[in-house]
Amino acid sequence: MQVERVTVGAIARFAKKAGKKFRTIAKNSLKLLRQYEWPGNVRELQNVIERAVILSDSDTFTVDETWLMREPSEVPALTNPLSGALLQQERGMIEAALAESRGRVSGPGGAAGKLGLPTRTLDSKIKRLGIDKYRFKSQTG
Repeated sequence: MQVERVTVGAIARFAKKAGKKFRTIAKNSLKLLRQYEWPGNVRELQNVIERAVILSDSDTFTVDETWLMREPSEVPALTNPLSGALLQQERGMIEAALAESRGRVSGPGGAAGKLGLPTRTLDSKIKRLGIDKYRFKSQTG
């Protein structure tokens, strides 16, 4: 996204709407606008500019840097342990169904039927989880 082009146009548009005129754009503000990743894209940029225009008291356009600070998300930290626990639970359920069906994946009494999954889906999960379905062939249910 071309921040400078969008910024200058949006400043002019919002300033006119608010009845304000800006002679300059603070260098620090322009630098902040350029460096920010803009996860909300153009609309988020426009919102920040409109807010800055409305709150401005001088003829220099400035953006409060705290508006562009993102709080670190804790979701990634929680995702790994949760997904690991879910994978272990899934593995356990699949292995239990394979043990009960003596390694049979499809057909009557197969693990797929016991788990309520299509055979191809279960085969994919077995492969993804690295489960050796043949080790259950000799076990008794």
